[in-house]
Amino acid sequence: MEKVKTYLAESWDEIKNKVTWSKYSELQGSAILVLVASTIFALVIGAIDWVFKTGLQWFYREF
Repeated sequence: MEKVKTYLAESWDEIKNKVTWSKYSELQGSAILVLVASTIFALVIGAIDWVFKTGLQWFYREF
């Protein structure tokens, strides 16, 4: 049990004193970047899906 207490005390000390926390503005900028990149990625994948769907529908109608 003493090892668990030591571990928890050292972990808390590390979180409070040794970890460098990002500033709110940096986190906000990163979140916006992820949101924009995810939206662009989703639009590209959606466009590719639409092109394949339309192409296959045309192909099956023709044959």
